Amino acid sequence: MKPLQVKDVRKLLEGDLISGSEQWHVKDAIYYKRHDLTKRHTLLFVNRSDAVNWHEINQKGPSLVISDMPVSELKNALPNTTVIKVASLVQSYWKFINYYRSLFTIPVVTITGTCGKTTTKDMIKHILSKDRTVQASVSSQNEPRKSFPYLMGIDEKTDAAVFEHGLGNSGNIAHQCMIYQPTIGIITNIGVHHLDGCKNLEGYIRAKAEIVDGLKEDGTLILNADDENTRKVPIQSFKGKIIYFGVGMRSDFRASNIRFVNQGMAFHLHYNKRIYRAYIPGYGEHQVYNALAALAAVNEMGMDIKEALARLATYENMTRHLEFSDGFGGSTIIDDTWTNNPTSIEAALKVLDTIGKGKNVILVLGDINRLGNFEKKYHREIGSLVAKRNIHTLITIGSKAEEIARQAIQDGSKATIHMVQEVKGLKEMLEPVLDSDAILLIKGPMSSRSMIEFASSLKVNK
Repeated sequence: MKPLQVKDVRKLLEGDLISGSEQWHVKDAIYYKRHDLTKRHTLLFVNRSDAVNWHEINQKGPSLVISDMPVSELKNALPNTTVIKVASLVQSYWKFINYYRSLFTIPVVTITGTCGKTTTKDMIKHILSKDRTVQASVSSQNEPRKSFPYLMGIDEKTDAAVFEHGLGNSGNIAHQCMIYQPTIGIITNIGVHHLDGCKNLEGYIRAKAEIVDGLKEDGTLILNADDENTRKVPIQSFKGKIIYFGVGMRSDFRASNIRFVNQGMAFHLHYNKRIYRAYIPGYGEHQVYNALAALAAVNEMGMDIKEALARLATYENMTRHLEFSDGFGGSTIIDDTWTNNPTSIEAALKVLDTIGKGKNVILVLGDINRLGNFEKKYHREIGSLVAKRNIHTLITIGSKAEEIARQAIQDGSKATIHMVQEVKGLKEMLEPVLDSDAILLIKGPMSSRSMIEFASSLKVNK
């Protein structure tokens, strides 16, 4: 965070100094009870309903408390704490955010989509970080409550910022955009997820579309030209620049001649009437789409395409994102346990179509969560996708995933199918069939510790 003098904060928020000194600088800012107080010289927005631990705040002092609590409560502050009373905490919070964001004219990229958010974000950061200081969200920790601390991570040394949007419910992305005020927005794709919080697919698309209105007026919107649901996002009123990526001729950043090569994907990039040879580590056509979105973003920030492609080729694929490992008996284990939704499963199955040719393909699928009233429908659709493929063994884990197995059977799958309720005992079931001809793909509920441990237990450490 760029240091701010307490006196200037008080003037900005038009608050009254209740106690303490205003002749010092704050170097961090949090919303009390939502974020952990770990640093000294911290500004804390304290809600009037909060039970305040004045001793803890004082220990981390000097601390600055901004609150609309009664003066009688604020006077309980200890000597190492400065207290400023404001008329409205909510108004003061947003006024502070808008002021702090206005201090920086850097490009700020935000990304949403059903799949590919974290990978695209990390690709952009990787490409830029060689010669720029980049503030970015951590891993896939993208929930709205983290947005304020991420914004505070921008300081005088920051050249660019890139954040991904979390979506649990409608309004989440709009809220985050109010904090980040992005100059560039990306929608990687819109599949099916979080239907419990958005009611149905149409509501989910509307929630993703909040990024359009959340962009600065002269901002840039980067869209997947080939994605059916993304085409339903209303962009008629958007007055900024739109860039499309994909494999179709409509795309500004277009990929052709996509092929699997050693440890990744090779393709031709078509941009601005020129053709470039490109390579990205990590298997799958979806990885190429992520790369196209990232390239469009960094080019919009002024980076030369050739240089961006050279840096992209050194990107390290994320763990548990179609991560290939040596397994028991010389088998190949594909750990794709990072997330689990219909879109990511379909992408993984497409990878198996190529990588699994001539192999004994084993598929382990766990429950897909957060599908609301459409739970059975989308599990059954996955079952139909499995039935069309040359899968030798299908194992489903959990009561929801049973629908995958039942539909696969109904659609005439030739796979040997097992339905189990838990991971326990699965390793022992699989070990006898894991040999050099076997390729095993594992997908399960996001953050499922048991699935992560199960996948790890089958890998051979070198």
